[in-house]
Amino acid sequence: MEDVRAILQQMTKRFGLLNKTCCSVGAVEVTLIQSHILYEVDRQHQPSIQQIAETLGTEITTFSRQVQTLVDKKLLTRTPYAEDRRIQILSLTTEGKFVATAIDEQMNMYLDQVFSQMNDFEKETVIRSLKLLNESMTKVSSSCC
Repeated sequence: MEDVRAILQQMTKRFGLLNKTCCSVGAVEVTLIQSHILYEVDRQHQPSIQQIAETLGTEITTFSRQVQTLVDKKLLTRTPYAEDRRIQILSLTTEGKFVATAIDEQMNMYLDQVFSQMNDFEKETVIRSLKLLNESMTKVSSSCC
């Protein structure tokens, strides 16, 4: 059997997931987790801090620090939920929306380049395989580390 971990390690390295800064938009640099936060806040409708932390499978204390960094960079705002002020709702600022969109475009361009090296059958096979792997991973009770 092939060394699956080695294959995943190579993909991680090629995606730049081991880099301290994953994305730059103008003078704004964001880490990988911050990029994921921006993506999920943009994707979900008025999510709470807790909802995004759960979506990303992140400890709330570590996550709160990342959110605060994004607030300090003026990419996110936190607003108390009207019905329960203990709950904080996250939303993108105008600059945050710009950064999230730019990162999304960068990722899509990279993936387009990657998939352009494959024929349609290979591309469909890879996407189908990634979906299958992702579904299987959701059935396992914990992450590896």
